[in-house]
Amino acid sequence: MALEIKQTIKMSQQLVVTPQLQQAIKLLQLTRMELTTLVQKELTENPCLEEEGDEDEPKKEAQEEDSESRGELHEQAKEEDAHHEHVVDEVGSKDGELKEPMNFDWENYIGTYNSPEYGMGKGSSSLDDLPPFESTLVRPQSLQDHLFWQLGLMVHFTPEDQNIAVEIIGNVNENGYLKSTVEEIAQKLNHPLSAVEAILKRIQKDFDPVGVAARDTKECLLLQCEKMEHKEIGTIRRLIQNHLEDMELQNYKKIAKEMSLPLPHVQDLIKIIHETLDPKPGRPFSEAEPQYITPDVFVHKVGKEYVVTLNEDGMPKLMLSPLYRRALMDPNEVGNKEKEYIQGKLRAALWLIKSIHQRQRTLYRVTKSILKFQRGFFDSGVSHLKPMVLKDVADDIGMHESTVSRVTTNKYAHTPRGLLELKYFFNSSVPQSDGGNGIASEAVREHIQKFIAQENPEKPCSDQDIADWLKQEHKINIARRTVAKYREGLAILPSSRRRRRM
Repeated sequence: MALEIKQTIKMSQQLVVTPQLQQAIKLLQLTRMELTTLVQKELTENPCLEEEGDEDEPKKEAQEEDSESRGELHEQAKEEDAHHEHVVDEVGSKDGELKEPMNFDWENYIGTYNSPEYGMGKGSSSLDDLPPFESTLVRPQSLQDHLFWQLGLMVHFTPEDQNIAVEIIGNVNENGYLKSTVEEIAQKLNHPLSAVEAILKRIQKDFDPVGVAARDTKECLLLQCEKMEHKEIGTIRRLIQNHLEDMELQNYKKIAKEMSLPLPHVQDLIKIIHETLDPKPGRPFSEAEPQYITPDVFVHKVGKEYVVTLNEDGMPKLMLSPLYRRALMDPNEVGNKEKEYIQGKLRAALWLIKSIHQRQRTLYRVTKSILKFQRGFFDSGVSHLKPMVLKDVADDIGMHESTVSRVTTNKYAHTPRGLLELKYFFNSSVPQSDGGNGIASEAVREHIQKFIAQENPEKPCSDQDIADWLKQEHKINIARRTVAKYREGLAILPSSRRRRRM
């Protein structure tokens, strides 16, 4: 059979995700801070995109723009949407997929979007007189910075002592403990072990905070006892030296018996230790920055109903540049290349505005759906939280599960029950013995936490006891190992560590 070359026409569907659609999908999963950063970046890079100020003139010019230029951009945008329409379901959206409704009026849309009532920020007073924010940033002082500063004040340290002290300070961790042994430091510096020990003792004795460079908890507390003024300091030292493990297990009767002291007196001494000594002396110098969370959505209770409100505070209001739109309308003002460049930037600006609007609308609809499913939680608390998965919300609002997943990632809602991540409301179902619909895993954790809080501290309940109680009182079928997993997730110690011997 002879081989020959032929030309054939074949129609097929292909998944094509354009940069514009990728940007729209990315906007769904951005946090509030990331979205603000992205908008500021676009404002810097796209000359056709502007942030609306307090003046009314730019808004009037934007609304009085000639419909012919707007119609040209509209037709190009419709062609792009038609090209993307067949790939929307695959990338994770059905109703929130950035498709325009029929007879969509771009002119009215942009006019409404740029109006003060839309709420993309309420405008703020001028901050031109304030110094740049960057000039006010100061890196917090770390524990090692504090120790090196003190080392520079030690005039009696020889150069050899300085080298040893630098190595010791470099091996002090954030809690203030020496993480390397003196043998390792001596071997690394090729110095006698006695010299390293001597410098370590000087650091422990003379440097602040008290107890720094200790090798374990017992040594740390004993170093702090040396600076402590108390009439029974000798008894406190013996208590730490010989009974630190019993103190951890709260075995106070054993301590009182072995030290030949009354039990109330032992408890008073232990209370002094807890209130005066710090097992982590480096904690005040922690470099960990506090994480502040700004809610994306507010849920307020008005009367007997709940109202969902998007947090638009601080979000810039975007508009198209009147200057470039006027230049695009005048054929004598710009050439063909400039016109093509401006048209591309205008399309990008319109797509960004449209994508942000779609993101906010999707976030609002998802929150409303969550509120509908979890009304019992908002009314009565965690114990009434229902099992819910992404598919429940996706089916309710007519979107794909991946869209719901993206829009609930790193998004927070300020509710009457506290500041909660939207992912908090999605819980697996734990079966019930009475044949019910099941109970949310978060509600089970709440039952476990309340039960342990009410137990007898002298006879704490085991994980099996908790599992039996859940089955008997709440008809919850749960295994012992699952109780242990939930308990560990709540940072609750096992029964052997919770026992308090009085």
